[in-house]
Amino acid sequence: MSRKTESEKKAIHCAASKAYNFIGSFDHFGHLVPDQIANWKSDGDSCSFEIKGLASLGLRITERTPNSKIIMVGEGKIPFAFSFNILIQELAAQECQVQIVIDSEMSPIMAMMAEKPLLNFADMVLTKLKVEMEK
Repeated sequence: MSRKTESEKKAIHCAASKAYNFIGSFDHFGHLVPDQIANWKSDGDSCSFEIKGLASLGLRITERTPNSKIIMVGEGKIPFAFSFNILIQELAAQECQVQIVIDSEMSPIMAMMAEKPLLNFADMVLTKLKVEMEK
């Protein structure tokens, strides 16, 4: 069953291009993940990591629209298919808004277990992105 989970929209005091360039490389993205993530490895367009006590996962960037959208899909031994759609909207020269929309294919039972952790992950990434961009 297809599900869409949307994070909050986070206003960030920086140009949309700065946020896009930072998020658009997994070499930078590693600074945004929560403390439960271990063994982070990246090569720019893909990454792999472990969620402590749960699973090993990977992500790959499959689409980039300059300064407005980055799509990352899960890969490896994952229990359901998902993508992180990072949407960036320029509000002013030094102001943008970023939101993560998670598209997933999971059963209702799996959704009950996974939806809240996925949303928490997205919100943590956005909070850390705001801190990084506003330094």
